[in-house]
Amino acid sequence: MIPSETTRPAYPRAVLTVKKGTVHHAAPARKLPHGDRRAQGWPGLQFPPPIRIMPYRMMPRERPPLVEVMGFMSDKIDTLLKEGRVIQPSARTKAAAHIPDYDRAYKASIADPEAFWGGVAKELEWFTPWTRVLEWNYPWAKWFVGATCNIAYNCLDRHANGWRRNKVAIIWVGENGEERIFTYGELLRQVNRCANALKALGLKPGDRVTIYLPKIPEQVVAMLACARIGVIHSVVYSGFSAPALASRIQDAEARLVITADVGYDRGKTIPLKPVVDAAVASCPTVEKVVVVRRDALGVALTAPKEIDWADWLKEQSAVCAAEPLDAETPLYILYTSGTTGKPKGVVHVHGGYMVGTYITTKYVFDLKEDDVYFCVADPGWVTGHSYIVYGPLLNGATILMAEGKPDYPNPGRWWDLIARYGVSIFYTTPTAVRLLMKYGEDWPKKYDLSTLRVLGSVGEPINPEAWEWFYRVTGSDKPIMDTWWQTETGAILVTPLPSVPLKPGSATRPFLGIEADVVDKEGNSLPSNAGGFAVIKKPWPAMMRTIYKDPDRYKVYWNTIPNCYTAGDVCRKDQDGYLWFMGRADDVIKVAGNRIGTAEVESALVSHDAVAEAAVIGKPHRTAGEAIKAFVILKQGYQDSKELVQSLKDHVLKELGKIAVPQEIDIVSSLPKTRSGKIMRRVLKAKELGQDVGDISTIED
Repeated sequence: MIPSETTRPAYPRAVLTVKKGTVHHAAPARKLPHGDRRAQGWPGLQFPPPIRIMPYRMMPRERPPLVEVMGFMSDKIDTLLKEGRVIQPSARTKAAAHIPDYDRAYKASIADPEAFWGGVAKELEWFTPWTRVLEWNYPWAKWFVGATCNIAYNCLDRHANGWRRNKVAIIWVGENGEERIFTYGELLRQVNRCANALKALGLKPGDRVTIYLPKIPEQVVAMLACARIGVIHSVVYSGFSAPALASRIQDAEARLVITADVGYDRGKTIPLKPVVDAAVASCPTVEKVVVVRRDALGVALTAPKEIDWADWLKEQSAVCAAEPLDAETPLYILYTSGTTGKPKGVVHVHGGYMVGTYITTKYVFDLKEDDVYFCVADPGWVTGHSYIVYGPLLNGATILMAEGKPDYPNPGRWWDLIARYGVSIFYTTPTAVRLLMKYGEDWPKKYDLSTLRVLGSVGEPINPEAWEWFYRVTGSDKPIMDTWWQTETGAILVTPLPSVPLKPGSATRPFLGIEADVVDKEGNSLPSNAGGFAVIKKPWPAMMRTIYKDPDRYKVYWNTIPNCYTAGDVCRKDQDGYLWFMGRADDVIKVAGNRIGTAEVESALVSHDAVAEAAVIGKPHRTAGEAIKAFVILKQGYQDSKELVQSLKDHVLKELGKIAVPQEIDIVSSLPKTRSGKIMRRVLKAKELGQDVGDISTIED
């Protein structure tokens, strides 16, 4: 992320500087709040200068339970850095925004949140109305009490029954260039056939289906078909191993697995059916396996347990009424891993999740009828659930869904798709941005990106260089919606809106109806710029309802800090109410009594011309407590050398001071990441210290 307090490091390229709301373009400039001590370094570790903790935010990842990291808060968190830049929305953007005046809208939503959420819900269709908007029995919530609805009906029928029947719902592009287009009418017909096929197998409301598919349209069809008849879907990312898949099938007690024969990745054919075969062998609840055949040669299926997808749907009717379901009926289970122990099955429901994903998609991305919306996530992750499938379809959007990596067959892959399909909203990850940065600015310059108007970021922190690069190569006029949320929250909770001023590095302000705060361990609100825990003080419709089969694990989120939902993120709130996420408590490094956020050092390293990506950990040190070790991936054209390593250390010294200089720097070809692209620092640390790496089922191959 971009540094946030009094100063900002200098970078080799020109940067934006702002005074009192006006945008200026200037050469890099630097101001040292502590005289020139940072530039000179610090002569010793005994009396270091105050350490800047840089805001840092991320989606859920492998981490210890909240109760294990609370001890971090017993020490003071320094928040000395000030981010002075403010990027104002253009007059055009502000005039077109659904919410032109955030402050007024937010105050109204917080003054009466039930009226706000009830008003949003009325924009959707319900089979029977609710008697109460919220029933709150801490920490258990029920939203839209007594109402019946169906999220698949609102995603499809609500549009197909009207003029959007022939509007394009999904444009799918395969890795090999194959294109498939579904209108809302055609998507509804396919979903109905699949729903009838599910019923033909005897599946009924409450049963679980595991979906283990690559990023193909059948993935969306299967999810919506399950939702249509009240069956609970559990999507497992298709890169998971057989043991990881088996553990999720077993916990869900799935009766059916839907998979494909193969997936495609960077030109390689990835067999999926053998993975399912190995997993299902230890899953006695699985009665059938349905296989989407993509490979021309196909795979042999063993009847009657194994069924071809096309044959399964071929004889089914294209008419299937959506099941009226209580608003609290479970919609899906999505598993997230912990450092140890079995994965957590996060449960979301039809009614509240529908309302939350619908309105956040509409307002955060300022979604309009003629937009083409491109989110690069996979539905195997919560971002794909909420912001590829449910949120956009609830809004009647046209979605671009692309299989494959951003740099295959060349680094122009995503830029080409944006230009070819006229994408106007682009939601991606900092990890992907950093990957594309390695290839330089010539690639985006090859393509017409003029249709873009709103950008989005989710997941790992956007370091300064990446943020500036992303903003610059897309025209320096598209607002970046830097979003904070979790699998557990279901929908975006802290985010800019296109109409508000942006402070790069800040997730900005809470979404409408969301009461966020920064507190101490006892739940007391902290003053401006004091470091503490980010919490949500009131329930919201899209919140998870429980952890599947483990309600006590759910209650930890609400009982770690009194009367608050706690995600374990360290944060501060500035004088304007902007939230600056500074990282996970378990990622902070303690050097000579000072607490340094990993993002601080990583951002300094990535701002070096030679560095594409970096991760840092703390190692035990005899006198300093911990020493910093960095793992660095170089950009193309740079080679490992003693001189380069020293240059990196000198660069960190210049940017942050002696206390933050890594004692060791390893040049590596890759970093351990989850399959959704987040760096797994705890794996780096465990391997470095010779410790058990814990659950690595989510790690990339």
